[in-house]
Formats: sequence, C-alpha cells, structure tokens
Amino acid sequence: MTCTVFLDLLAREAPPVEFEAPLVEARAAGAAPEILAELDRAKLAALRVRALLEHRARREAELSALFETAGDLAGLRDVGAVLEAIVRRARRLLHADISYMTLHDPEHGDTYMRVTDGSVSGAFRALRLPMGAGLGGLVAQTGTPYASPDYFADERFRHRAHIDMAVKEEALVAILGVPMRLGAQIIGVLFAANRSARPFAQEEVTLLASLAAHAAVALDNARLLEETRTALGELSAANQLIQARSAAVERAAQAHDRMTGLVVRGGGVEDVAAVVTDILGGALIVLDADGRRLAAVGSVGDLDEAEVADAAAASRGIGRSVQRGDMWVTSVASGTEILGTLVLRAPNEVVITDQRILERAALVTALLLLFRRTAAAAEGRVRGELLDDLLTGRVVHPDGLYGRARLLGVDLDAPHTLVVARHGAGEPAPRQRTAFWASSDAASRHGLMAARGEETILLLPGTDPGAAAQRVARELGGALGTPVTAGAAGPVRGPAAVADAYREARRCAEALLALGRTGEGAGSAELGFVGLLIGRDRDVGGFLGSAIGPVLTYDQRRGTALVQTLETYFGTGSSLSKTAERLHIHVNTVTQRLDRVGRLLGEGWQSPERALEIQLALRLNRLRPLTGAPEAPQE
Repeated sequence: MTCTVFLDLLAREAPPVEFEAPLVEARAAGAAPEILAELDRAKLAALRVRALLEHRARREAELSALFETAGDLAGLRDVGAVLEAIVRRARRLLHADISYMTLHDPEHGDTYMRVTDGSVSGAFRALRLPMGAGLGGLVAQTGTPYASPDYFADERFRHRAHIDMAVKEEALVAILGVPMRLGAQIIGVLFAANRSARPFAQEEVTLLASLAAHAAVALDNARLLEETRTALGELSAANQLIQARSAAVERAAQAHDRMTGLVVRGGGVEDVAAVVTDILGGALIVLDADGRRLAAVGSVGDLDEAEVADAAAASRGIGRSVQRGDMWVTSVASGTEILGTLVLRAPNEVVITDQRILERAALVTALLLLFRRTAAAAEGRVRGELLDDLLTGRVVHPDGLYGRARLLGVDLDAPHTLVVARHGAGEPAPRQRTAFWASSDAASRHGLMAARGEETILLLPGTDPGAAAQRVARELGGALGTPVTAGAAGPVRGPAAVADAYREARRCAEALLALGRTGEGAGSAELGFVGLLIGRDRDVGGFLGSAIGPVLTYDQRRGTALVQTLETYFGTGSSLSKTAERLHIHVNTVTQRLDRVGRLLGEGWQSPERALEIQLALRLNRLRPLTGAPEAPQE
C-alpha cells in the first residue's frame, strides 16, 4: 500500500509537494508512529528516485544535443550553420533567455559577436568587447569560465559604458560565459544569459563548456580544410626534399648495419657508443635504469640529472629522441621496461636522420643489456636451485651441497643471514627486474637467491639480519620503484639451519606487513615484543589467554563477533558511531557488545594500559597463523 501510493506519484511525474500528501493523510487519520515512520522513509526514497529520474532525463537531453553537434561536425559543410545550431542548443538545454558567441579578432585585439539566439537588440548583436572588459572580455583574456547571477552588481570585471548600455537594452541580468579553446589558445567565448537573476549550477557550466569545445572544433575544421588546400600545393616541394634526404637515409642504414655487426661479434655497449660518435661526432654517455654510467665515449661534461630524467621520460612518451639545449636524449627500453638512457652532445646540428641513428643505437643497446641480463639470469637459476634445496632439504647428502656451493663461491660453514623480501611483482617486467637485481646482489656478495611467488629469498654472508633486511628493502625497493618489505633471521651456519631461518624470516616479513610497516626491513630483534613472539622461543597463546582469552572463548562457543567489534572499536578511535557504521549495525548493538566485553574482561579494560595490551593481543590474534602460536586457553 505504502509503496503503491508513491509509485503512482512517480508514474505520473507528480511535483515534489504532492509526495507529502500520503503522510499528511495518514497523520490526520491517526496512524500509528511506526506507520508514519515507514511512510516518511518511503516518501524520502521516492523523492530520491524522482530526483534521479529528473537528473537522468536532463543528462539524456544533454548527451543527445552533444551527439547531434558531433553529427553536425562530421558532415560539416557550412561552419556558420554548425555554430548557429550549437548556440541554439545551448539556449535550450540551459533554459536560458538568450545565448550567443563571440570570437577573437586578432587584427583589432578584441572580440566580436558571431552568432546570437534569442537576442532582440540590434546594438547588442553589433557589440564588440575589448579584452578584459565586461564578463566576456574577462573570459577571453583569462580563459576561465565566469558566471554572474547579477551582472550589474558584479564588481569582478571592468564595466564599460557602451557594453553596459547594450546589456541593458537586451535586459540581461544573469550571464554565464565559457572559453572556446584550441589547445592553449582562446578563440572565443560561448554565453548563456537570463533576463532575471539566477545562479548557474556547475553542471550547466560543464555542459556549456562541452558545447564550446564543439564550436572550437568546427572553427578548427574550417581552418584545417583551408590548410589542406595549401598543403596540396606544397607536395611537389616536399617530394624534392625527400629525394634530397635519401642519401642521409642510406647513411643511417649503414650505421645500423655496423651496430648490428657489433652484436653478432659479441661487442658491448661501449662499442655501440664508439660507432655513434664516429658517425655523428661529439660525445655519448650510456646510463643504466638508475642513472648510473655504463659507458662513455668523449667528454660529455657534467649532466643535470633532473634534466636528463625529464628528457628521458619525454622520449619514452613520444618514442623519439628529445633535445635539451645542445644535448640529445633517447630512452633505452624493452616494451614498458626502462633499461637506460643515451645522452649525446654533438658539436653540429643533429638532423632528423641523425636522430634516427641515435634511436637505432638505443635499440641495439637495449638488446645488449637484455643479453647481459640473460647471462645473469642463468647464473641466478643455478644459485636459486641450490637455495631451494637448502630450504626444502631435498638433497640427503650434504657433501653434494658443499660441492655445488664451492663452485658458486659460497662457503656454507661461514655465518649467513636469511632474508625474505615481499613485493607485488605481479607484472612480468617487475618480476624480471627483481630477479636481475637479486641475482646480481647475491653473486656480488657470494650468496644465494631464490624466488617463490611474490617472495625473493636471499642467503647472504653476514651476522646482522636486521641490517641485511633493511638494506634489501631499501635497495630492491629503489630498483623496482615500489615498496619492498623484508624480514630476516640468523646468523646461521651449515645447511641444516637454513630451513628454520627461512621460516623465522618469513614470519618477520609477514609481521611487518600486518603491523602496517610496509616498505621496511627487520629481524626479530628489531620487532620488539612482536619479535620475541615470532622468534624461536615464544608464548603467544599464553599472552592471548591472559589478555583476551574470555572474549575468544565466548566467540568460539556462541558464534558471536565480540573480537571483530573490539578491533573495529579501537580502529575507529573508540568511536561508537563509527564502529556501528563500519559494522553496519545499530549503535545500541555496539554498546551491548562492549558491555558484554566489559563483563568478560573485568573493570578497567578500557584504561590506557589494559587497552594497549588488548590491542596488541588483537593484532597478535590476527597474526596467530603466521606465528604458529597455539590457541588461547579455553574457559
């Protein structure tokens, strides 16, 4: 019954005031409070639906007008007819009394009326607005939309007598103007105005701006048609220019052949740089993905790292070389992965064909760097297989492990730290960069590395697990450009201790993530009390039982959510209303649950000391699968 009344009102598009009638009638009939409350809720829901329907109908009309305008542009024959259609649609959609368009006159340095719809004043249709004068001149000068609910009372712009006189003759009061842009250039202004005071909503400003953009496109299309005719006359000259450059293209092809030959013969990035400077002259430097120098031929001088990085980013964006002063910069990449940068300083002008030579050099350099990475990856696989065997204990005879380790320069009897790094290397390129960095790091330090899903595991010589974890988190995170969280354990000696150290390091990494310390590195010693709990000698179950054991037991026996309520309550700064909102329950329910918690934990459970202990216990309870702790004692 309640829904039917309001659905009928919605169906016949009744005005908002009629939605009060069912509630008034029910109140007059002495309806019960719960019925009145239900009617009030239904009324509010119906009004929201009505507002949504009105909004969608308005958006449909706006989109239809924009589609019509786009269709006009697609079949553009008469630019004047298109502009008139745009102005007419602006007036209709904004329910304005008048709409009009002014265009910039570069010869006179002002703007003039191009199209009007709804105008009745001849003086207004012939009006010219100097830049910065009146609302339209201000929009044309600043490129910013302006809306004035009362033009003559608005002091944000300069009033001119002849402008105000024309506006008065047209009887305009409220005016909205938006710029018509072509790139960074303002070519005109599109207006909507009323003959009575009214504010303009942001949606109306946005709609008028969309129509202004279409108008700008129409004018630009007309300009492009004229430029096309001019371009046809220049084709013969361009053909002659192409013939003149054919020799330069052949030179670039020869340069490419020389660089390709270097790859076949096993040359390096230094040899490629030598070929480029031999052909183009000047000096060339090769940088890796982190901006470190890989090779240099000639004297490049000091480089502004920020300027080079900015130019390399621009080069990647357009896929071409970028000039910065006397410096030409080309990005070295493989797909979306950044491998390095070439920086050329040439004494003479670098023509476009020479730029292509530099770009070919970047491709060859990328190929050489990928070859180098492949070799490092092969060695990394050998080191990874050995570390996997140490972690899983697949090899029964330790002599075989020692022999394989000696071939890799690893002394298993020396003290080592075991580091587990966590990262989100879900994409192929980041995973490759992670493996390359870890393989290089392990090889340079006479250690081992392995990869398991989103984990990178390193067995490195050393006695300080915390320092090793912090270094790996910092350096691997910098190489990937994303936070890396590292846990560590040790020192360990001999193959038998590696598996236990791995489990402890993994718990440290998981604990850092659970404690919100993403991007950090630590061993159990750096984790304080949590470290003691996740280390070898820990009593998590006893602590949980003393802190929140009765609550855990109550939830387990009755299937309640007291632990969840406690976590949310502390997580919202002890706010009852925010806790209820996050749990989607009533505030009274939250109060009842917390009363139950108070009876289970005893008085004073919200004192600072007890609250801190309870919050720590709640967090450790979430970590319990990671720590391997037993369940809290049952009551």
